[in-house]
Amino acid sequence: MRWLLFTAVVFLVVMSLARLLLYLTYTSTQTFGHVLPAFWLGVRYDLRDVGILSVFLLLFGSIPVFHPYRGRWGKTAWFVILWVAAVVLTFVYAFDFQYYDYLSQRLNASVLTYMGDGETSLSMIWESYPVIKIFLTIVGVVLILMVVLRWGYRVIGRSEVRTSRAARWIWGVVIFVLLAGGIFGHIGQYPLRWSDAFSLASDRQAQLALNPFQSFFSSMKFRFKNFDKDATRKYYPMMAEYLGVDRPDSVALNYTRTVAPPTPLAAVARPNVILVICESFSGYKSSMWGNPLNTTPFFDSLCDRGVFFDHCFTPHYGTARGVWATVTGTPDVAIDNTSSRNPQAVDQHSILNDLSGYEKYYFIGGSASWANIRGVLENNLKGLHLYEESDYKAPRLDVWGVSDKNLFVEATGVLAKQNKPFFAIIQTSDNHRPYTIPAEDRKDFNEVGYPEDTLRKYGFQENEELNAFRYTDFCYRRFIETAQGAPWFRNTVFVFIGDHGIRGDAGDMLPRAWTDEALTCFHVPLLFYAPGLLGPARHTMNCSQVDVLPSIAGLLHAPHTNTTLGRDLFHPRDTTSDVSFIMDHDAKEIGVVLDGYYYVRQITGGKERFVSIRDNAVPAGPAADSLEGRMRRFTDAFYETARYLLVNNHKKP
Repeated sequence: MRWLLFTAVVFLVVMSLARLLLYLTYTSTQTFGHVLPAFWLGVRYDLRDVGILSVFLLLFGSIPVFHPYRGRWGKTAWFVILWVAAVVLTFVYAFDFQYYDYLSQRLNASVLTYMGDGETSLSMIWESYPVIKIFLTIVGVVLILMVVLRWGYRVIGRSEVRTSRAARWIWGVVIFVLLAGGIFGHIGQYPLRWSDAFSLASDRQAQLALNPFQSFFSSMKFRFKNFDKDATRKYYPMMAEYLGVDRPDSVALNYTRTVAPPTPLAAVARPNVILVICESFSGYKSSMWGNPLNTTPFFDSLCDRGVFFDHCFTPHYGTARGVWATVTGTPDVAIDNTSSRNPQAVDQHSILNDLSGYEKYYFIGGSASWANIRGVLENNLKGLHLYEESDYKAPRLDVWGVSDKNLFVEATGVLAKQNKPFFAIIQTSDNHRPYTIPAEDRKDFNEVGYPEDTLRKYGFQENEELNAFRYTDFCYRRFIETAQGAPWFRNTVFVFIGDHGIRGDAGDMLPRAWTDEALTCFHVPLLFYAPGLLGPARHTMNCSQVDVLPSIAGLLHAPHTNTTLGRDLFHPRDTTSDVSFIMDHDAKEIGVVLDGYYYVRQITGGKERFVSIRDNAVPAGPAADSLEGRMRRFTDAFYETARYLLVNNHKKP
């Protein structure tokens, strides 16, 4: 019993030290007293995992041949188990630390989506992280842990303890009950749950409280969900009214809106369109919201000359999900994997197919096989010209293919040869680990460096990340400068949309809810830039990736059929009711942004929050209660409708 308790305490101490290290490395901007509830909850999560291991060892050691001190094979068997446990524990925490560094999330079942692109994921890891150093650290920690366990084993083995058989049974039962209590985690009817972490003061505290085992295995149960037709039908009237459905039909669940404008845009030839999907273009890190590091001055100048939407929120985190929502108009609310990998969902109607007379192009710096994006594009977009890494003259830069600058140059070269109207999508990737800046650009691109406290204050973890973000602005400048020399420049609509934001601390740049509720992960710029076609304007209406294609089609005055959740931002039906739906797949939460507020709720468990994102005031009063209720209904309506449309939005034959 003493050896078992010693082992449990050692593992518990190691897990607590790992949490302390996470706090000191990533969240020490909050005082220790402020995060103390997160540490206490974290100890309870750790006790659960240690308790499960200890109960197994208790039952295992009760078999006479496997008694750790008396059985012939006991000591060997126990230390084999402990070696395995130490290696697994250390490896998982090492992976968890890098996962948190990358996504500001504890390791969870979403990581399994990267296994679908194992080669790409492993290449990114190798190029982004000091793999050898991490491996040696794992080996060192495991060796230290096992030395401590062997020392405890010897010390306890030398002590003389005389107890009766009955006393040993009593102690066994007592310890079993204590371990079972630690596993249950609560005094009350319900056990300690993964979702309890999100009742803390902020998303960052929730992540600190969790451990990778709790986060991973608890989120596994969310991986296999499908649509609920009855729930979809329940919210159909609300969605049909919001979307402006032509012929509402709650039985057939018709979401069709047929748009037939009388005339094309102005009196010029049909404009070309270039849609740029910008990697990790997080709002609070950029110049458009006044970040003092002035990371994107050129793009900021484009926003001053174009139509800029400063309240654009992506429906989710992740590039594959962002591409999906932009191309199909449906938020990717699938939990088990990205919808691009789901054979049942890959057949999708896209407004892009309705733009007749346009040559369609998709440019990606790496491979389109990533996340089965190739299948989504080629299966649904008729006559698409797909260009990827092997089609360019430029050399491969890193795991993501050619550099963004060369991607823009190559794409512009291809489009310069066209004599028909074109619609081109360019997907960037350099603002992403391993944060590679090409040697060929270092002469013209000036890297900067700031102290760590300055970086953290303004939303960055390291200078490499800051310079990669600045390099994107450099690439946008080169792109526009190159495009200005093309004959089609004055007759082209350039659209820029972030694929997602990045979790992080927005500090005083935005109200606290943007950080506490992780809205920084979803807030991105949306810009329509068309010299000669569009005058400058800045809009504050809530919008989303799903609105991009309907808005482009509306801007072109092109006849089209809209069957999903996007709306034309240039011809809104009711600007006072613009809703941005958000799903946090990692936290398993859904919510909406509306009228300067954010409502968010756990998918299961029912815990909800309602906060102001326009200031730091706490919403209160009858008006706030009414708005919260409306946003609650919108949240369910968007979620259930999106679940249904993922597998019921088939393209026209």
